[in-house]
Amino acid sequence: MPDWTPPTQVNLVDLGFMDSRSKLIDLAAFLDRVQRAGQEGDFRVQALKNAISLLSQDKPQRARDVLLSFSDPSSEPVEKAAMQGAIGAYKS
Repeated sequence: MPDWTPPTQVNLVDLGFMDSRSKLIDLAAFLDRVQRAGQEGDFRVQALKNAISLLSQDKPQRARDVLLSFSDPSSEPVEKAAMQGAIGAYKS
C-alpha cells in the first residue's frame, strides 16, 4: 500500500493572477467604451460599478456580495414576466 502524502500548498496567486488581470483589463476597456458612447447611465453599467466597489472590501464573502448585488431582492413572485430571458442585473 502506498504511503499517503499530504498535498503540497498551491500558490493561488501564481495560478490565477494573469487570468484575473486580463478580466480586469477587459472590464476597464468595456467601461471606457460605454463612457465614450454616452451609455454609462444604463442600470447594468451602474450595477457593474456597484459590484466593483464591493471588490475592495476586506471580507471573505466578496463573490457572494457581488452576485447578490446583481440579484432581484424581492421575495414575492411577479404575476407576469415583463420579458423573456435574463438581462444580468436587477433594474429597480
